[in-house]
Amino acid sequence: MNQTRTFLAVAWLMLAYLIWQAWQQDHAIPQAGTGNLISASNSPSASTSTAVPKLAPALPPASPAADATTGADATPAVNPLANPTMFVAAAPPVTLRNDVLLLRIDPRGTSLVGAELLAYGQTADRHSPPVKLLDSDMADLFVVQSGLLSANGHAPNDQSVFHVEGGAADKAIANGSNSAAQSFVWSDPSGVQVRRTYSLKRSSYVIDVHEEIHNGSNSVWTGDEYRQLLRVPPVIKKTASPINPESYSFVGAAWYSPEDKYETRAFTKYDQPLDKTVTGGWMAMVQHYFLAAWIPDPKESTKLSIATDTVNGATVYRIISQGPTLQIPAGGSRTIDSRLYVGPARQDTLPSVAPGLGLTVDYGWFTVFAGPLYWLLSQLHWLLGNWGWSIIALVLLIKLAMFKLSEAQYKSMAKMRAVQPRLEALKERYGDDKQQYQMAMMELYKKEKINPAGGCLPMLVQIPIFFALYRVLMYSVELRHAPWFGWIHSLSDQDPYFVLPALNMIVTIATQRLSPQPGMDPMQKKMMQFMPVAFGAMFAFFPAGLVLYYVVNGSLGLLQQWWLMRKHGAPGVVKR
Repeated sequence: MNQTRTFLAVAWLMLAYLIWQAWQQDHAIPQAGTGNLISASNSPSASTSTAVPKLAPALPPASPAADATTGADATPAVNPLANPTMFVAAAPPVTLRNDVLLLRIDPRGTSLVGAELLAYGQTADRHSPPVKLLDSDMADLFVVQSGLLSANGHAPNDQSVFHVEGGAADKAIANGSNSAAQSFVWSDPSGVQVRRTYSLKRSSYVIDVHEEIHNGSNSVWTGDEYRQLLRVPPVIKKTASPINPESYSFVGAAWYSPEDKYETRAFTKYDQPLDKTVTGGWMAMVQHYFLAAWIPDPKESTKLSIATDTVNGATVYRIISQGPTLQIPAGGSRTIDSRLYVGPARQDTLPSVAPGLGLTVDYGWFTVFAGPLYWLLSQLHWLLGNWGWSIIALVLLIKLAMFKLSEAQYKSMAKMRAVQPRLEALKERYGDDKQQYQMAMMELYKKEKINPAGGCLPMLVQIPIFFALYRVLMYSVELRHAPWFGWIHSLSDQDPYFVLPALNMIVTIATQRLSPQPGMDPMQKKMMQFMPVAFGAMFAFFPAGLVLYYVVNGSLGLLQQWWLMRKHGAPGVVKR
């Protein structure tokens, strides 16, 4: 192995990674169609029942407790999209907001049909509108629903119209207060009443959901609670860069259980059924940077399932949880508490929301490197307050940690540069006899105590750092649209003026000129001369934060190489 081969290997690895990403982008989930009303439904996982009313929510098969009952006490599973006006609001949605989250709640079923993340713009522009994570428009459909089902019909599902308690007034956290709440009430002539309250605390993306069921009828009320997240695939926005991580990021359902930990199901694999009972877990819909998750009471046992439905030619994907069967005696009451998380996949807050929720930030194969790398970057950011300077500080720390290794590398390179004239003489002597030339070259290396592989290890160490930092920049919402200074307004986007890629190209050329290239034929030399240009063009589309890392790393490496080669060798002389 020599440095030329190592350098080419790194280049081919990077190229292979980009080709793999392009393949992922070409095979991305098909985009949702447009439309306002539902025209058809096809849910193979849902069973039908003549006893079920037409306005029916999405549910998995009934729980074992419900299966054990018969007749009027049985709670059937139903077809979720049987109602053609499912997403047409019964009344204007009411809003509930704090300083970071604005929710729109439809009185029909108290479904969450809108959520704006006020601290996150759609673009890096400071005047950009906020990210809309939840939306009832069919082109961007992503809604959160819940409801109750009872075989006798005395229960509100996600199509039942609730009354807004206190009038349809929008709620926000008042000055001097730390929370705001919005309550909805449903009742029927039998005497069954349901009161559902959504609460928000200041600066939090967690929504507390408190439900009170009062049975004012003359008989035992039996029913099931269900919750579901349903959406179409997100619309992938076109960008100037051919490298768009949103197009190949994971999009789909996720869930967690204490036994099996974190599991996912991409939309492309929804043909595989899910039938799982979980206690102390949660379910979610995950996309690039953001997620929505239902988190039931940790003592509550729920049954998870998935389903798909066809709506105006588009596919709606759902993940559903159904709780255990409830029985409330006449005149009795029951409360149910759960939580929703609707917001960014922040690694500093998700673990405290629910066990395993932090695993939704998935760096894939590079987690073993990317996780510690992000932790170190976050600590540097805590000290410096800027992600760009944190990346520069990270380079300095890595250089310090690898100083001795780099010193051995550049010492070996200095010796190789010093014997370069002797290698050229050997090449002229042996001509086309490459075997004899290689033997003579190795004998010279042995005599002068030169390790030709001495420069490989530091370069190999950089490979996992490259891929890990790329994943951190692309998948950590904390670095999304994070500015550095001057013209760099977003470290997660490409350099708009290609200044950093140009600097990286110059540093690469200078490093190549300073490095010895023993035993290279004319074709190899041409390839090496072309590599800085190829890398420069490739890095032009990489995130500015990654290119910043390589500019600083390469510049410091160039300076270190120049100094150490002067220290350990001189042209034509090998220091012993």
